[in-house]
Amino acid sequence: MKKLTTIIAILFLASAFASAQQKSNRSNIVIVHGSWSSAGDWGTVAAQLKTDGNDVTVVNLPGHGADETPINQINLQGYVDAVKKAIGSQKDVILVGHSFGGIVISEVAEQIPSQIKKLIYVAAYIPKNGQSLLDVANTDANSDVPKYLQIEKEKGIAGIAANGIASTFVPDAPQAVQAYVVAHFKAEPLAPLAAPVTLTAANFGSVNKVFVHTFNDKVNSYSLQQRMVKDAGITRFYGLPSSHTPFVSMPAVLSVIIENEAK
Repeated sequence: MKKLTTIIAILFLASAFASAQQKSNRSNIVIVHGSWSSAGDWGTVAAQLKTDGNDVTVVNLPGHGADETPINQINLQGYVDAVKKAIGSQKDVILVGHSFGGIVISEVAEQIPSQIKKLIYVAAYIPKNGQSLLDVANTDANSDVPKYLQIEKEKGIAGIAANGIASTFVPDAPQAVQAYVVAHFKAEPLAPLAAPVTLTAANFGSVNKVFVHTFNDKVNSYSLQQRMVKDAGITRFYGLPSSHTPFVSMPAVLSVIIENEAK
C-alpha cells in the first residue's frame, strides 16, 4: 500500500507541477513550524512558494530561533496568538502546520474558522478535543524521540540528546545540514507541549483538512499518522518517502503539494 501511495503521489505531483507553473491566482499561505525548529527551517519551501507568486508567511513561534521570549512567558495560547497576528484580517488562508505545528493550527482554526480556507498537516499531530501534544505523542510506540528526550522540569524545557538529533529528525539530509541542525538545536518550552486544546465540530470541524504523510518518520511514526488521519476523518492525503523533515529533504515536492492544495 505504501509503495502504491508513493507511486500515485509521484504521478500526481508530476501533473500538479506542470499546472502550478501556469497558476495565476495568488494564494495566501501561512506556515507554522514544529518543536525544536524555527521559521528559518522553512526557507527553501517559502522561497519557492513566493517565486511562484504566492503570499507566504512563516511564523516564528515565541522562544524559537532567534526569539528570546523568556520560557516562563511561553504557552500554547501565545503560539496561537502569534499565528493569528500573522493572519490579521486576511481571509481564505492556507494554514500549514508541521509536527507540533499541527496542534497550533488546529487551535487557530477553532478560534478563527471563518478566515481559514484549509489546514495542511505535514507530518503533524492532530489532536482531539482536550488532548495535548504529549497526550498524542505518548501513544506512539514507534517513535524514537523517547530514547533521546531530556526533560528539565525545573527549567521548563525539553531537549534531545545530541547523539540522537540527526538520526531522529534529519536522517535523509546531507551531512552538512545534519551537522548544522545538531549545532543549532535549541531546547523546547515544556508548557505548550502539555497544554490541551479546545476543539469543536462547529469551528475546527468545519475547516477543510489535508495530510502529508512521511513514511520514514522517526518522530511522528507513519502508524500514528495513519491513526490520527482516520480519527480526524481526513480523506485527502499525500505520501512522501521522507523523514520527519520533508521541507529539508524534499522541499520542491512539498512546495508543489502545498501549492496544489492552495488552489
